[in-house]
Amino acid sequence: MNCPNCRAVELKPMLTKQGVELDYCPQCKGVWMDRGEIYHFVKNPGKVEAKLQAALKRQQPTQRICPRSGKPMVVIEYPAGPTLDYSPSNGGLWFDAGEFKLLQETERQFDASPDRKVWMHEQEQASRQLKIRSGLLPLPNLFLRSTLTLTGLYALLGAVLIAAVEFAGVRPDLAVGIGLAVIFLQFLVGPWFMDLTLRWLYRIDWGVAGMPPHLHEFMQKACKEKKMKLPRFGVLRDGAPQAFTYGHSPNNARIVISQGLLEILEPDEIEAVVAHEIGHVVHWDMLLMTLVQAVPLILYYIYRTLIRVRSSGNDKSAGPRIAVAVTAYILYLISQYIVLWFSRTREYHADRFAGQVTGSPSSLASALVKIAYGLAGAQKEGREGKDKRDSGIEALGALGIFEKGKAKALAVSSFSSNVAPGQVDKKNLKGAMRWDLWNPWAKWHEIHSTHPLVAHRLRYLSDQSASLGQEPYVVFDEVQPESYWDEFAVDLCFHMAPFLLPLVYLAVTAWTTGGFTDCAPKSVIAGVLFSLGAGMLIRMGFAYNSEAFPEMCVAALLKHVKVSAVRPVPCTLKGRVIGRGVPGYILSDDFVMRDDTGIIFLDMRQPLRIWEILFGLLKAGEYQGQEVTVKGWYRRAPVPYIELKSIESNGKVRKSYALPFYRAMALLLVIVGIGLSVMR
Repeated sequence: MNCPNCRAVELKPMLTKQGVELDYCPQCKGVWMDRGEIYHFVKNPGKVEAKLQAALKRQQPTQRICPRSGKPMVVIEYPAGPTLDYSPSNGGLWFDAGEFKLLQETERQFDASPDRKVWMHEQEQASRQLKIRSGLLPLPNLFLRSTLTLTGLYALLGAVLIAAVEFAGVRPDLAVGIGLAVIFLQFLVGPWFMDLTLRWLYRIDWGVAGMPPHLHEFMQKACKEKKMKLPRFGVLRDGAPQAFTYGHSPNNARIVISQGLLEILEPDEIEAVVAHEIGHVVHWDMLLMTLVQAVPLILYYIYRTLIRVRSSGNDKSAGPRIAVAVTAYILYLISQYIVLWFSRTREYHADRFAGQVTGSPSSLASALVKIAYGLAGAQKEGREGKDKRDSGIEALGALGIFEKGKAKALAVSSFSSNVAPGQVDKKNLKGAMRWDLWNPWAKWHEIHSTHPLVAHRLRYLSDQSASLGQEPYVVFDEVQPESYWDEFAVDLCFHMAPFLLPLVYLAVTAWTTGGFTDCAPKSVIAGVLFSLGAGMLIRMGFAYNSEAFPEMCVAALLKHVKVSAVRPVPCTLKGRVIGRGVPGYILSDDFVMRDDTGIIFLDMRQPLRIWEILFGLLKAGEYQGQEVTVKGWYRRAPVPYIELKSIESNGKVRKSYALPFYRAMALLLVIVGIGLSVMR
């Protein structure tokens, strides 16, 4: 985009301390805001929106051209404030140098903090690329991390088994048998069960017949270099782009890719994806993941076995047995996170293996982005409709190339209508990476994931390209303006309020009454119900800020970094519904909406699941292809979406009753708690 004032000068990105990207002119210091971006910087959006609407009634023509649409703008006078340039075509605003200060004097709560902008540090990035070219930044040692993970997990398991034998009365042969049986069955039956699943529930073609010739040649060459047997290859007749591997060892590995993946990727990208799966095979990930996943299963089995044992009158092992059961459950939870962490490590190494074998890390990076668009529901232009997208493949849970949830986040955040079909807007892609790399909630979601967040994978692949003297697929050269951990801590406190308040109440009551000895059970129940209801009201008050819902655009929302599932941005959007949340699923009650700046998911929630199913079956179809006005709360978790308050089309308004229902339930808990406390 070029500056409306200087004409020939290109606008540059600028980050504010609010975590919102604006566009500024390095020559005249003017700033461009897309529709609705101004509301990120005010504490009373409703008041500012009303003043802007009043100013729009007194607009005057101007010679300036909108940098976004290329159409003429108009001049408006903000009440008792500066004169601004407004674009009727897209609702954007242009601020000349100094107009920020005038607006801040008019609206004392306005704070865009332009004096604290963070520039693109090109020199720092160039220095970093030179360091990478001198030697690729190493990943954690795969052998050492695998050894430590297996040793640590089985040491925890051994300690629990010993405790079960010594203190819980479990026979040693039974304890050892549990461990060996679960591991053996998991390893032996897993691939066989996967074969049956693919054969009976999916349409798959095994062998080289369905394999592109270039891919067959590539696999033969790669396997010959690694001195391994050519894996059994299958093409899944499914529209969703997916690839995964499974088996016992490199000698009987199976690699499966979908027809949808072959359709949306170029030959070099297909080879990179298959090389990633070969990397899993070469690193023995199938066996190692089976071994590490067995530990949580055994720990959970021990917990369930011990907790179900009935105690007799003189059973002195009841206390130790319960203690061992609780310990086993805690270690089960811990081991689950260790397994996820271990899985993410192996994904990084499979990515690096693909970059080494193909000699082109950017091919895999490009494939990841395109697969993300495919999994989010984008279809290749001109494709026949006989092979519908099938979400059932997600349930296979194998060593896949991607997790669909993370793919949706990337696709929605980086979508652009300004590029040709099949191409990627690198600027929007960098904007999508910003939330992944900066927001602490992204780390929260990643630790619960089998795959690293996409931004991290793209960054490692880009570093690998630089080390090979190639142009990186994308260079994320932005500097984080500030830490967002303070907002994360606030979000977490409000999110946990329904759990924290009852715990605080119980702790205080136990302390003041000497362990509930002087407290009636009815009063304890009353206090718990009251604190639970109060906590729910506190969380809803924070998570459903409903003072105003100013009109915004998708691009303005996606630029916001300080947003989560708990911290929303109230907004109103206008656009067209282009599909359901789950493509082709007739019971899907959610939508995908597109405006002139991007796409976003719409989440229609109702108090009961059956209510949502009926809406999806009977009413959701009415909105397909229709222009709609939606009001709700923009969130990320990590997929960007709008939780709907209402949706309007053709004069008909449908509302979500989830929030009133939850508020009523919380108030009921408070009232019941008060009622129990006053009853004698």
